[in-house]
Amino acid sequence: MTSGTGGERFTGHGSEWRDANLSPAEAEVATSWVEARINKRAMLTTKQRVDDVRDVMWQLEKEGEIVVHRVNDEHQPMIAKTLYGWDKKIPTDRLWHHKSCGQCGNIPGYPASLLWTMNELGIEYLDETDQTSCTAWNYHGSGIGNLESLAAVFLRNFHQAYVASRAEGKPDGYYYPLVHCGTSFGNYKEVRGYLLQSANLREKVKAILGKLGRLVDGKLLIPEEVVHYSEWVHMMRKRIVERQVVDASMIRATIHPACHVYKMVPQDVIYDDEVLEGDRVAVSTGIVQDLGAQVIDYSTWYDCCGFGFRHIISEREFTRSFAIDRKIKVAIEEAHSDVMIGHDTGCITTLDKNQWIGKAEGKDYQLPILADIQFSALLCGAHPYKIIQSHWHASAIETLMEKLGIDWRAKKAEFEQYLEHIQAGGPTETLYDPRRMITGGPGFRPVAQIGG
Repeated sequence: MTSGTGGERFTGHGSEWRDANLSPAEAEVATSWVEARINKRAMLTTKQRVDDVRDVMWQLEKEGEIVVHRVNDEHQPMIAKTLYGWDKKIPTDRLWHHKSCGQCGNIPGYPASLLWTMNELGIEYLDETDQTSCTAWNYHGSGIGNLESLAAVFLRNFHQAYVASRAEGKPDGYYYPLVHCGTSFGNYKEVRGYLLQSANLREKVKAILGKLGRLVDGKLLIPEEVVHYSEWVHMMRKRIVERQVVDASMIRATIHPACHVYKMVPQDVIYDDEVLEGDRVAVSTGIVQDLGAQVIDYSTWYDCCGFGFRHIISEREFTRSFAIDRKIKVAIEEAHSDVMIGHDTGCITTLDKNQWIGKAEGKDYQLPILADIQFSALLCGAHPYKIIQSHWHASAIETLMEKLGIDWRAKKAEFEQYLEHIQAGGPTETLYDPRRMITGGPGFRPVAQIGG
């Protein structure tokens, strides 16, 4: 809009930002909603109940318009309860890793910890390269994207998950997609709802996917469930804890629930009576609780980390101040937290990598930030540098390791020795057979045909 602004386009960000000049009392009223008790009961009573989108999905499949990629018995599903008590199938085996661009680029110990854990548990999975970014950051952050492109990317990636097993001579649908990133997770669930509700959107996307050869029997392929890795961790937490070798009972942990994980499409989120009496979202809290750490509440647990997509692009200082003042400072001063645990790429990045800037304003708050799977892998004996890759984190994790009784100096020396070994041309260690990463295209050769 430019009317009445002298031709200046007002976006709410950038040079046209205006101070509201609110008094302290007015500012408190304006922001009091973030300190309200937002729990399961509030969600059930203050929000209009919605229909289960899967009912529409089953009807469209019955009418022959779509094909549903089911979570089958071979995926060893476990049943979770969502906000309204609906069942959600969480596949625990034969998983296709839908990786995160932000994790792979900024927090490589995040996906490495997940693969390490699956190896420890003997989980069958495929971690291939034939995947694209979900493009949701572009959509939410810049407004350049559109719904058709988001939906096409979503279905293209999930179709790849469905057919990737062909390279190994296995039937379609052998692997089920497990989404690493909370942004992708929330985006895909929202887009799936739009697709199921809009025949016009389905028609447009079908034309795109038809050109890409990404239809099944001429139909769109829709997943029965959109599953986040933290949901897998939650359902597998009892088995994970069986492998715990480090005592965490002295650790005070705060949890940051990600907006895209539980505020978008909230009816699909897991609530568990074993976790905080079923009153708040269960993922992350459940595994940390079962690992024996003390889960400490704090007043701004509901707040965004500050990332906000647009904020991190056009008002980065807002992101930094929000992360420090509304999250890190509160967790340290109120909860005396030893570590903050999250489950989303953007949140971990924001809370971890923005703490250093506070020193310029005399706000030298230092709090280790880890994803739930990094924390659990660390307690199960994963190497803090080779697997957790704590050296990629901007905020020091050494204080946490000392409190856990982990000799990080010895571990760091082992890691540096390993790096020297690699630099000298020695063999590398891998979590996953790299020959399985390519399942199509000119570089593909079946693993059985590769010597060694």
